[in-house]
Amino acid sequence: MLSDLITHGPVVRTLRRLRGPLELNCTATGAGYERRANETYSWEGLKRGAFAVIQHTIAGRGELDYSGTRHALLPGDTMVLSFPHANRYWLDPGQSWEYFWIGIQGREGLRVARAILETSGPVLRPGPAAVDRLADACLALATRDLPVGEASAAAYSAMMAIHDSALGDRLPADVELPLPVRRAQAYVEQNLSANLGVDRLARAAGLSRAHFVRQFSAATGIAPSNFVMRQRLDLAERLLLATDATIGQIAHSCGFADGNYFGKAFRRLNGVTPGEFRSTRLRGLNG
Repeated sequence: MLSDLITHGPVVRTLRRLRGPLELNCTATGAGYERRANETYSWEGLKRGAFAVIQHTIAGRGELDYSGTRHALLPGDTMVLSFPHANRYWLDPGQSWEYFWIGIQGREGLRVARAILETSGPVLRPGPAAVDRLADACLALATRDLPVGEASAAAYSAMMAIHDSALGDRLPADVELPLPVRRAQAYVEQNLSANLGVDRLARAAGLSRAHFVRQFSAATGIAPSNFVMRQRLDLAERLLLATDATIGQIAHSCGFADGNYFGKAFRRLNGVTPGEFRSTRLRGLNG
């Protein structure tokens, strides 16, 4: 609970890249509870690697610039960010800021963080139960030597607490996607090597461009272009592990203009290059 974390007092812990026999898709980069006052504190989002951060304000005030829009981070606010991205958060001179944070890495953790940002923005106000879930995860990660699986579970629990606050009631599991959306998704899955611009997807769905974008985003929680990118990278992962094709051949098969662009997109999502992903995962499977 939050009270347990506050009673423990300030603590910061950076976690090494946790690796087990399997490549886990949601793990923690670190966690901490901090009190800042009258000091220089500033983080630039474009200068950071591929991970996400959840940071909850307990007291004081922090500042956030997210894509040119400024937000005040007040008690009860939870900031969710993914990197690299055009964001910056900082402490103004003369101010104080008390907060706790959890760093998240791995494909699934980043996927959920980005979906939250796309639908709810970078600042949320979760209820007390969700804050307690976050604080429990932070305390465990920051103070205990957890096994790989337990650390992954703590990181995933934190991300799901934010998910439930931001998206929990957006799309009930028994609601079927609208037919035009399903048409567009099927078209993407069958034509990943083609040029899949929004206009082409709108035609496949049978809607105008503007109507299609609104309906697709509302029904799925992500923009059509982001859905295309995720499908391409999903296919790329399968091809990297199941074939001996070169990086360039895989890039072409998945619809990327060239291997360089593919490599940058893959690293942004997974934190490693396609070649590193292939060698690491294959060693794990064969080890």
